[in-house]
Amino acid sequence: MVLAKGYAWMPDKRRALGQRTVPTRLGGMPAVGLEGPEAARFLYDENHVLRSGALPEPVQATLFGKGAVHSLDGEAHRVRKAMFVALLMREDGIGSLVQQVVAAWDDAVGEWARRPQIVLFDAAAEVIAGAVCRWAGVPVADDEVSGVARDLVAMVDGFATGGPRHFRARRARKRREGWLAALVEGVREGTVTVEPGSAVDVVAGHRDADGEQLEPRVAAVELLNVLRPTTAVAWFVAYSAHALIRWPENRKRLADGEPAFAEAFAHEVRRFYPFAPFIGGRAARDVEFDGERIAKNAMVLLDLYGQNHDRDLWDDPYAFRPERFLNHDIGAFELIPQGGGDPRTGHRCPGEQLTVALLSALAVRLARLEFDVPEQDLGISLRRIPARVADGVVLRVR
Repeated sequence: MVLAKGYAWMPDKRRALGQRTVPTRLGGMPAVGLEGPEAARFLYDENHVLRSGALPEPVQATLFGKGAVHSLDGEAHRVRKAMFVALLMREDGIGSLVQQVVAAWDDAVGEWARRPQIVLFDAAAEVIAGAVCRWAGVPVADDEVSGVARDLVAMVDGFATGGPRHFRARRARKRREGWLAALVEGVREGTVTVEPGSAVDVVAGHRDADGEQLEPRVAAVELLNVLRPTTAVAWFVAYSAHALIRWPENRKRLADGEPAFAEAFAHEVRRFYPFAPFIGGRAARDVEFDGERIAKNAMVLLDLYGQNHDRDLWDDPYAFRPERFLNHDIGAFELIPQGGGDPRTGHRCPGEQLTVALLSALAVRLARLEFDVPEQDLGISLRRIPARVADGVVLRVR
């Protein structure tokens, strides 16, 4: 049913049963669907739900990579997660990456204006992929960037489907894991020099909870877990353009560069538009939540899209209103497009702070960009996971 209904699968099931917590099945396995801040808190408690062994092989082989931090629990997860926190949550690191992406965007605008039109999704992915590779210490020539961007996008685009998109994702991951594993080996052998403190340097030198360095392929997986989600901000850039086309009254205020409004706009884009439909794990033991018994090893699924459109949490949730996030303290288990809880210690994405900073900066640039919108399909199918603006947002840049 999830393949047929997409993002509506779990919300429809909850509405049909009149419950927040519903029994279901996923991939033939027994599962329980949850929604709400208390459900998110429950899911992120390792006494209740574990990640080890929970990720289906097709998701590991495309989106996250086998052996990734997302599949670990306990001390192994905490030690590996600390590596990402050191890279992605320090202010100087975030600020430096945002500056590099913005500079690359500004350089690209002149070239975009010389083209008859651009597909913003693809153009943004190239800008971000090139900048994050260079920030991370990954050597990449200008003529290689488009191929790297395509592969990073493919890993995200094919994780929740069968057919051509899925097999493109598998091929892309195999290609880029080999590329980065060779880079890590070169750094360790001293034949390749990278910037001290860069992502490549940190991952190549990292020692896990067992005191051992990461096997080169796993190190490549974790480097991709820096490059891939950063490049995936292209989804939100395209959604931001979609929002400015549909609700142009936000454009002037965003273009004025007011930091609080830019951040509020970024949060609303992440809340309003579909990205990940749900996240999950497996029950650590026989447990109970909201009156529903959950057997050990059953899948426990948190409805991200449903919670981000919950009327009990968000006034008029299907209206796009950035101002809802002005002067609003966001709870750790409230707005969850990239998971919930503490990103420093739990399974919430440690790159979320970077995503917000990057999207805030690029949304302002986008609002200031002079462009025309030719006739195109701006539809967003909720049956497609991950959803995308159908034509990628075609612009004629002036």
